[in-house]
Amino acid sequence: MQRASLVIAAVFSLLLPLAVRAADWKPAAGPLMTRWAKDVSPEKALPEYPRPQMVRKDWLSLNGLWDYAVLPADYKGGGGPNWRGAQGRILVPFPIESALSGVMKPVNDKDRLWYRRTFRIPELWSGRHVLLHFGAVDWEAKVSVNGKEVGCHRGGYDDFSFDVSDALNASREQEVVVEVFDPTDAGSQPRGKQVLHPGGIMYTPTSGIWQTVWIEPVAETHIESLLLVPDVDAGCLRLTVGGAGTVEAVAADNGTQVAKVSGSAGGELKLDIRDPKLWSPESPHLYDLSVSLKSGGKTVDEVTSYFGMRKIALGKDADGVTRLMLNGKFVFQVGPLDQGFWPDGIYTAPTDEALRWDVETMKKLGFNCARKHVKVEPDRWYYWCDKLGLLVWQDMPAGDNKTPEAKKQFEVELRRLIEGRRDHPAIAMWVVFNEGWGQYDTERLTRWVKEMDPSRLVDNASGWSDKKCGDVIDMHNYPGPGSPKPEENRAAVLGEFGGLGLSVAGHTWTDKTWGYKGTQSSEDLTRNYEKLLGKAWVLKDKAGLCACIYTQITDVETECNGLLTYDREVNKVIPERAAAVDAGKFPPPPVLKEVVPTSQQEGLDWRFTLDKPADAWIKPEFDDSAWKKGPGGFGTKGTPGAVVRTEWKTADIWLRRQFDWPTDKIAKPELMVHHDEDVEVYINGVLAGKAGGYICEYEEMAMTPEGAAALKPGKNVFAVHCHQTTGGQYIDVGIISVTPGSK
Repeated sequence: MQRASLVIAAVFSLLLPLAVRAADWKPAAGPLMTRWAKDVSPEKALPEYPRPQMVRKDWLSLNGLWDYAVLPADYKGGGGPNWRGAQGRILVPFPIESALSGVMKPVNDKDRLWYRRTFRIPELWSGRHVLLHFGAVDWEAKVSVNGKEVGCHRGGYDDFSFDVSDALNASREQEVVVEVFDPTDAGSQPRGKQVLHPGGIMYTPTSGIWQTVWIEPVAETHIESLLLVPDVDAGCLRLTVGGAGTVEAVAADNGTQVAKVSGSAGGELKLDIRDPKLWSPESPHLYDLSVSLKSGGKTVDEVTSYFGMRKIALGKDADGVTRLMLNGKFVFQVGPLDQGFWPDGIYTAPTDEALRWDVETMKKLGFNCARKHVKVEPDRWYYWCDKLGLLVWQDMPAGDNKTPEAKKQFEVELRRLIEGRRDHPAIAMWVVFNEGWGQYDTERLTRWVKEMDPSRLVDNASGWSDKKCGDVIDMHNYPGPGSPKPEENRAAVLGEFGGLGLSVAGHTWTDKTWGYKGTQSSEDLTRNYEKLLGKAWVLKDKAGLCACIYTQITDVETECNGLLTYDREVNKVIPERAAAVDAGKFPPPPVLKEVVPTSQQEGLDWRFTLDKPADAWIKPEFDDSAWKKGPGGFGTKGTPGAVVRTEWKTADIWLRRQFDWPTDKIAKPELMVHHDEDVEVYINGVLAGKAGGYICEYEEMAMTPEGAAALKPGKNVFAVHCHQTTGGQYIDVGIISVTPGSK
């Protein structure tokens, strides 16, 4: 232990002279910031009480400026520190990779990240035990207080604490040091979508402390945990208080006592809730709960909490279809995929108000649920879901799980996830695996989760790798939507679909972005969104679909298929229209009339080349007589929705065709396109439409105002380029007129 103290001293003796004053702190220059970044400071770093379901009145936040150092993983302290990069001060609880940490520096599996700060124990806490809490540290944390190691924790998503009473010194000044090892994807541990080299659907990692650090005083005998299980059928809350002694619990509704019970800690107690007000997204009613613990006839601990009375189950509708039931009624669950990333805080929201804003915005968009995707949030995010009424599908963060040790760690963290978040009434379903990532022993783990928490549903695997167990059969379908077939004992859900892309200049992480299917404008995105959601609601009745999860609520780094930009500044869909379709209210379908036909029904001749042409190829006067000639569409047989008349199987194709435009004014011309993959359409040399990715059928594509203006009565020229990378491929283009449908 003496050697550990010397190592710590060596690390931070050089660090302390570099310390900056709080007044001099500022965020690092990140690629994109949110509006809430201005509210972050060393004095205001997520100051809210971090555990809303077990609140004590006495506590002290240790968020703020800490000393930090990044050293080689094999550092032994001999000869002084071998510094790697800058050392200085970091704003906790923001991860070191984030702009809000003030550092924005990567670490990897060859590094150790060290933290240090001092604090003082309030005099009023004298004679009480002191617990040191960490909301989450990614991934391995060794904690020392005044040079004495008090514990080690492995797991990047769950809270942990140590009783540090024996390590405190006689003076009021105390020192805490945290040594962190986080290999990210160089290791096998659960990490979700964190990778050392971000790109595509994988993102910037979070290392080290990323949730609130705090201390609180307790008696030697104190309340260790609460287990809150609503039992609507029995009209009671089943309460288990961890600890030793006699418990007294009181439930209240808006200040009026509705139930009271006393009994022994460690055993189940029943609080009878007569005629309970049921929790639902439409009416998220919460009851207040106060719990006291007595030992030797004396009250030694008191906490406050809350709970919601609601029932999650499977059931049959009037047609005998297996459905997701909330409080005995089928509720079609519509929500976004929520990855929980922030451009300025990465895994850590800049403020509690930002967390609330995300949940409120999902509600305003008409959603009644969200799928928290391979990430676990701080308790306060679930608090806002509880309070505002948003059902949650909670994923277990994915890991590699290739070795016995890795599988053991996965199961440790899976158990902690359920034990740590199961009191939240908003959580409706646990999702064990996603798309086969690290999937193993699915039947056993699904059964185990159900045994740990029989009050909720369990999804064995979201997308592609169903093992015919659990409560739902879950498919992914892009752009979709689609529906699996309901089973006798499993409901059909669509765990991911959509991914409509739209990049908004000035609000992107990088200049280069992507989406599963490109759109041209907010109007184009909204109209395509309405179409997708309309089809999903049809599948509810036609195919027995019970829920659909749209990808996604916000852009994330280069992935621009969010309904909101990554910085949350721009709502890319028209919110009133999106909210209406999310709630199952649809405008009358528009009337589509063919003006320039595609080759879907009859092959039309095009000029084409597979070799890159001269730059002027888009111009109407370009001489394409040397190009080949063939009927559309162009592609490979077997491509979904394609009508192939001319084979095209190279990476690129360039097409030209002359067409006639009527003299009658067309109020709203739009392109009719089937593309797999990226496409650019020009009319008379002017860009008329552009989209990335692929689609599986002929669909409308908004025409640019410049493209529409380029149309003229008589002869006009299409020029089309399509680029292909993998899988099926196809291209065909026409023009339609679009007029509003009548009610």
